[in-house]
Amino acid sequence: MNHQKAMEIALEQARFSSKASGDVPVGAVVLDEAGRLIGIGSNRRELLTDPVGHAEIVAIKSAARALGKWRLDGCTLVVTLEPCAMCAGAIAQSRISRLVFGAFDEKAGAVGSLFDLLRDPRALHKVEVISGVLKDQCAELLSDFFQERRP
Repeated sequence: MNHQKAMEIALEQARFSSKASGDVPVGAVVLDEAGRLIGIGSNRRELLTDPVGHAEIVAIKSAARALGKWRLDGCTLVVTLEPCAMCAGAIAQSRISRLVFGAFDEKAGAVGSLFDLLRDPRALHKVEVISGVLKDQCAELLSDFFQERRP
């Protein structure tokens, strides 16, 4: 599966779960080395009253269960929004090899906007980062969500 197709699945997950739960529409998928979908997630903070219920964390846990191990070497995480510091840490700790994200997060992004935790030369685990995949669609989804709540 290519990055654009994976991002389309993440966007659909974000749209669906946000309508169902009221959570901020962020979706994520994890692909194995062969490009097969092995994990999926969306924000679940509101739904589960879980402060760490970010889409990336949910997708990483789903992929780890699918593989039966915590090390996700060779895997790709595709997420609609630039990860925060917590999620960037989870990406590094799970040994994900590649991160693909759509929209930048100027307020909390930790993979280029405010910080760049995954490409910091001092980091123990290096992650390939590809940004801006379907960025306009990803940004529009978030913008629409917040416009509805904060007119």
